[in-house]
Amino acid sequence: MSQRMQQGQPMIVMSEDSQRVKDKDAQDYNISAARAVAEAVRSTLGPKGMDKMLVDSMGSVTITNDGVTILQEMDIDNPTAEMIIEVAETQEDEAGDGTTTAVAIAGELLKNAEDLLEQDIHPTAIIKGFHMASEQAREEIDDIAQDVDTEDEDLLRSVAETSMTGKGTEVNKEYLAELIVEAVRQVTVEDENGDNVVDLEFLNIETQTGNSAGESDLLEGGIVDKDPVHDNMPTEATDANILLLNEPIEVEETDVDTEVSVTDPDQLQKFLDREEEQLREKVDQIAALGADVVFCQKGIDDLAQHYLAKEGILAVRRAKKSDLEFLQEVVGATVVSDLESATEDDLGFGDVTRDEEDELFYVTGEDAHGVTLLLRGSTDHVVDELERGVNDALDVVAQTVSDGRVLAGGGAIEVELASRLRNYADSVSGREQLAVEAFADSLELVPRVLAENAGLDSIDTLVDLRAAHEDGDIEAGLNVFTGDVEDTYEAGVVEPAHAKEQAVTSAAEAANLVLKIDDIISAGDLSTDKGGDEEGGAPGGAGGMGGMGGGMGGMM
Repeated sequence: MSQRMQQGQPMIVMSEDSQRVKDKDAQDYNISAARAVAEAVRSTLGPKGMDKMLVDSMGSVTITNDGVTILQEMDIDNPTAEMIIEVAETQEDEAGDGTTTAVAIAGELLKNAEDLLEQDIHPTAIIKGFHMASEQAREEIDDIAQDVDTEDEDLLRSVAETSMTGKGTEVNKEYLAELIVEAVRQVTVEDENGDNVVDLEFLNIETQTGNSAGESDLLEGGIVDKDPVHDNMPTEATDANILLLNEPIEVEETDVDTEVSVTDPDQLQKFLDREEEQLREKVDQIAALGADVVFCQKGIDDLAQHYLAKEGILAVRRAKKSDLEFLQEVVGATVVSDLESATEDDLGFGDVTRDEEDELFYVTGEDAHGVTLLLRGSTDHVVDELERGVNDALDVVAQTVSDGRVLAGGGAIEVELASRLRNYADSVSGREQLAVEAFADSLELVPRVLAENAGLDSIDTLVDLRAAHEDGDIEAGLNVFTGDVEDTYEAGVVEPAHAKEQAVTSAAEAANLVLKIDDIISAGDLSTDKGGDEEGGAPGGAGGMGGMGGGMGGMM
């Protein structure tokens, strides 16, 4: 409790429920919380990484080794830990992959920073050293990275396979990599400067259970996983006018609650006739537009279904909003929210075919820029993990096409960066030199963890890697399947340079943000969730992690 003695009387500055952690206790608290998050995902890193089972409060189960998914699903209730989670989210948004690497490096940076703090090195010097090392690392990555021909499909497939290795997609990664590269190629355009731009908004991913991942497919146009609303409707339409409707084809209800007293059966019949007339008018409006197919986001009344079938119009109800938005690009239509004001210009044009076996509609347009990746898996859990792995692979292939730079994987880049940063540290004066060396040591966490997760000796592996790099083999990395050190670039283990740059930068910035804090002042319990049952005491180090223990207990 902060107090000030004034005229012999203590003056209370903070409320009785508030908590305050200062100086070294605050640093210990923050570093412990951040490292706990990093430790939670370390075992998922690499091709031999393990999965986590996450069960939420509603009993839903998620099985994954995707770093950002694990951290988002965990019930973390600690302000410092949430800062580290932001590292993973930023990495996911900016690079698409490398989330576990970024978080693990951030945790190792803080671990090494803790050792420097024990040596009475001021946090400001550590922060400056980490910043210098981060900037130097980015320059070295750019120097090491190889410029590639983005038309080289073999290389792009290697990038996709590297991203998917160790995830639920691994069994069929060669086949899926072909689909991913082709999908990215189809949504790649050139901008005004002649640079490649990958617009993943024109790529839609649909999932289906009941088949193996090897039966996944890439389709031009869009997919609608719905059935016709009436048995007598056509199931296919060629050269069709397509209406995308965001309005129910149902009887309009009043905005206010009303009661009507009916004294004569004829009055009731008039109400029913008027409802029928309203539905008939809506169907007539659709027919007058010339629509052959209607994809409706809302409901369609049973009587309206009958009228639509009589008009020979194929209709689908309760279509997903995302499907309608994607179909806009495929058939060149506008989503109509008011039938009264709709015109023929709002209609799209294309072909609609039906796959009765999979119960899907395929929609293609004349100049469709959009494509759909249909992922299949045996169960919901398999399909979900497949989708996460494919999304990451799509992002890294798109980054490679846009950026045009790649690196050798398998820990090769981290070992080479560490070696170069140690050489750079010799030119740094003051205590910042120790921080630069600590940064270099932190980067070597990646090959160490890759070895640990593969059941190999991490020390022997690191020694072998360092020796190979000292001999000038900058692409020497770990083959986790054989335990050998080899040229991973030639072996097809390839990563985009942008993802590695982003991981190093995000990890350094997160570590510096945590190190800069020397005082934690909380209005109450030191947690971000004030609805919990736990009573928080002023923590000092690993023992006081706020409400974090409950959500993470099964992880560590």
